[in-house]
Amino acid sequence: MSEDIKKKNKGEFHYAFLIVASGIVITCIPCALVLSCAGIFFSPVSDYFGVPKATFTTYFSILNLFQMLTLPFAGKIMSRFDLRIVLSACVLIDGLAYIAMSMFSQVWMFYISGALLGIGIAPLIYMAVPTLINAWCVKKVGFFVGLCMAFTGIGGVIFNTVGTAIIVSGDEGWRMGYLVFGILMLVCTLPFTLFVVRSRPSDKGLEPYGAGETFVPGKKGMQTPPDLEGAPVGLAMKSFAFVLVAAFAFLVTFNQFVYSFLPSYAQSFSDTIPAIAALSGVLASSCMAGQALGKVVLGAVNDRSVRAGLGLAVGSGVVGVLLMWFLPGQAVLLLIGGFLFGFIYACITVQTPLLTRAVFGSYDYANIYSRVSMFGTLAGVLSPVFLGWLVDQPGGFDGMFLISLASMAICFVLGMIALAQGDKLKATRPLKDGKPLETPVH
Repeated sequence: MSEDIKKKNKGEFHYAFLIVASGIVITCIPCALVLSCAGIFFSPVSDYFGVPKATFTTYFSILNLFQMLTLPFAGKIMSRFDLRIVLSACVLIDGLAYIAMSMFSQVWMFYISGALLGIGIAPLIYMAVPTLINAWCVKKVGFFVGLCMAFTGIGGVIFNTVGTAIIVSGDEGWRMGYLVFGILMLVCTLPFTLFVVRSRPSDKGLEPYGAGETFVPGKKGMQTPPDLEGAPVGLAMKSFAFVLVAAFAFLVTFNQFVYSFLPSYAQSFSDTIPAIAALSGVLASSCMAGQALGKVVLGAVNDRSVRAGLGLAVGSGVVGVLLMWFLPGQAVLLLIGGFLFGFIYACITVQTPLLTRAVFGSYDYANIYSRVSMFGTLAGVLSPVFLGWLVDQPGGFDGMFLISLASMAICFVLGMIALAQGDKLKATRPLKDGKPLETPVH
C-alpha cells in the first residue's frame, strides 16, 4: 500500500460514508416506492378498470417472478461491470416503468411493467447495498447494511402518506401518483448512482473503511486482503454450506409474509374482542416499526457476532409470535408481539446477506449472494398464496403461527450449521494455475 493511499485514508471523513448515503437513497426511494408503496394503488386502479383486485395485483406476482429470474444474472453483471452503469440502468427501468403506468389504458399493460419492475428492482433491493457496503467497508459492515435497509420501511411510511394524498386528490389521482413516484425515482436517485457510487475503493485511490485496523500488508506469510478472502462461486455452489444458506433464505422469507396476515388476524376477533379488531392497522405499524429498528440493531449486533445476531432475530420473532398467538386479548402485549416479530422480518435484507458474507467471505460475494437471494424470491412467490389459503381454513391462524415458529427454529439451526461449515470455506483463497490471485478474476 502506497503512502499516498495511507494519507487519503486518514481523517474523520471517508468516502465510504457517501456510499452509505447512496445506499440509503436507493432503499428509501426506488425500493420503497416500488415495493413498500405498491399497495396504495391496488384498490383505486382496480376500481378504475372495474376488475377484481386479484386481476390487477397479478402484476406484482409477475414482478416477484422476474426478480427471481433476474438475480442469478444480476450477480454476474454487478461483479463484471461498473456499478454506476448497472444501478443507474436499474433506476431508469423502474422510474420509466412507473411513468408509463400513469398512462396505461389496459390492465395487461401493467403486467409488462411488472416484468420490467422486477428486472430493475431486484439488483436494487437485494444486491446494491450489500455489494457496495461489502466492497467499501471492513468494519461496521452490519451496522451500515442495517441502516440502509431500514429506509425501505421509513420510505414506505413517508411515501405511503404522500402517495395516498395524491391518489385521493382526483378521480384519476392514481395516474398522478405513478407519475410523481416515477419522476422522484429518476430525479432523486440518478445523481447518486451516476456521480457518487463507485464499484470499489481503489476507484478513488482508497482502501475500504476500517481496512487499516484489520489488515497489515507485507507481514510474513502474505496475509490475504479482505477483498480476496473467501470462496469462489463455483466452490460455494457445490458446498453443503450453500444448501444451508439457501434454505435459510427461503424459510426466513416464507416466514416474513406472516406479517401480511397480521391485520386479518386482529380482525378475526371482531365478534369476540372488537377492541382488538380495531387495532389491525396499529398491529401492522408496530411490526413495521420493529423491522425498521431491527435492521439497525441486527446490523450492529452482527458486527460483533453473526451468531448473536441470528439468535436475537429468531428469539425476538419466537417471543413475538407467542405473544400474538396466546395473548391476543391484551392489546399492549399484542402490539409488543408485532414489534418483536419485526426483528425476524428484518432478517431478509440484513441477516441473510450478513450470514452469506460470514459463511463464504467477500471474494465472490455478489455472485454467491445473488444465487442465495433467488431462493428468497421463490419463497416470496409461494408464501402469500399458501398462507392466504391457510388462514381461510378453520383454525388457519393457529396453523400459520405454528408454521412460523417451526420455520424460525429451523432457520436458527440452519444458520448455526452454515456458520460452522463456512469456517473452512471462508479461508479458501482463490487460485489460478496453482498460484494465489492478487486481484479477483470473475
